[in-house]
Parts: sequence; structure tokens; C-alpha cells
Amino acid sequence: MQHKFRGLALHAWTVDSTPLEGVLAAAKAGGFDAVELRRIDFLRCHERGLTNGAVLDLVRSSGLPVSAVGVEYGWIFAAPADRERLFVSFREACENAVALDCGLAMSAIGPGAGTLAEAVANIRRAGEIAAEFKLRVALEFQFQHPIVSSLDILRDLIARAGQKNVGLLLDAYHLQRAGRPGRGFEEVPGAEIFYVQYSDVPDAPPNGPPPTDRLPPGKGVVRWTDLFQLLAAKNYTGYMSYEAPNPVHWARSAADVAGEGAHATRRALAQAFAL
Repeated sequence: MQHKFRGLALHAWTVDSTPLEGVLAAAKAGGFDAVELRRIDFLRCHERGLTNGAVLDLVRSSGLPVSAVGVEYGWIFAAPADRERLFVSFREACENAVALDCGLAMSAIGPGAGTLAEAVANIRRAGEIAAEFKLRVALEFQFQHPIVSSLDILRDLIARAGQKNVGLLLDAYHLQRAGRPGRGFEEVPGAEIFYVQYSDVPDAPPNGPPPTDRLPPGKGVVRWTDLFQLLAAKNYTGYMSYEAPNPVHWARSAADVAGEGAHATRRALAQAFAL
């Protein structure tokens, strides 16, 4: 068996204590093929006096593709007073994705709570906005979320929203914590899987929300061969984004953290596919 994964991306949260230019340099030095950016990465640059255009230029000058652009979380269960502002922010993230030649916006469920019907309506609206930019949207369940804590619930919401450009973000960490380790997403059609994030899970209870106890592949309990082989069997062809926030990582050199993560991932891939 062989895989068709597009490459490895470094999620900026993995080296969260590092300014954006350092994130980009670490991704390149560590051997990653791309980088995943969050809304906060743009906001921190703005706080340092950089215009949005300057941030885009900084990313472009690195030569690294952007695997996904994160939107501001909370829009799925937004209170009426916040909803319009969050969708303006969502649109801005879509504009940045297009400017960076990135075809994917991603969002976790984020804070807030409400009815499933409200969530469906907001997911439908997000899909419509993203479609204006010819973008896809990948949504991630969070095992600790008070409502959307499982893959089944998120799949149902996306199906009810009925937007073909909205699909799943599968995160190895959340799958493991939610009781779906290894091949635990066997019933999910490959066409529904838009994006994958990953990190290993310690053999211990989570230390948050949000949990910042994430590890390089091979340092925890995730069954990587099962997971990678199932993704390959489902013909997943997108990036694999290494999202491993951990205070231990933040206290180290970003380049060393990135290099460790990339090396561990490629070792796990080699074991999975006998490369």
C-alpha cells in the first residue's frame, strides 16, 4: 500500500511562542512542506504594526504553501449580537486564503452553545460565503465540547447543512480522546474528509480544555499505522497538519520542535507503508 498525502504541514500552534517569521523559518528548517495559519497569527502581526498586506507578503516570501487558513472560532453557536461580526471575520479569512493560494478554510466548533438547528443554519451560511471564494471549509469536532463532542454529531450537522464545500477535519488527537482510535472512522466516506490534523496522545487524562499535552507521533498511544493506512485506503490526498501544542514545545527552539515532529511523522509513515 502507498499513500497520496500531499505533504506535511506545521500548524503554528505547535510553536505558539514563536513570531510568525520564526514559525515559517522553523517549518522550512524542520522539513515541513507547508504551514497552517490561524487567525491569531494574523492578529499578533497586526499588533506588531504589520498591515494585512505585509503579513501576506511575509508568508509568500517564505515560499511555503499554506495548507489551511483558520477562521475565528465561535460562529457555529454565535449569539445574535456576535454573529454578524464573526461572519465578517470569516469572510476576511476567506480573502486571506485566496490571497495565499490556499483552497481551504478550517474551523473548530469553538465557544458558545445553542440548538442544533442554529448550528446547521450557520454552517450553511459559512459554506455559502466560502463558495463565493471557491473555497472548501473543514470543520473539526472537539471531544470536550458541550454539544459537538463526537464525529457522529458533526457529520449529522454537515449533512443537514447540505453544502458540498463543507466537510470534515479529522484530528488524530480528538479521535483518540473521543474513543475512535486507529481505524475508528472506518464508516466515514473518503469524500467527506477534507483535512487531517495530528499529534500523539499521552497515556494520561487531558490537561485542558484546550488540551496542550500533545506529542510527536510515537510518543503516545495513537495507532499510527492503522490511522495512516485507513486514510490512504480512503484516498485522502490533502496535507497532514502537525498540531502539537505543548508548553514543553513552546519552551524549546521552534526549529528543533519542528524537526522532531517532521522526523517522527516520516518514521511513522515509513512504518505504515513499509517505505
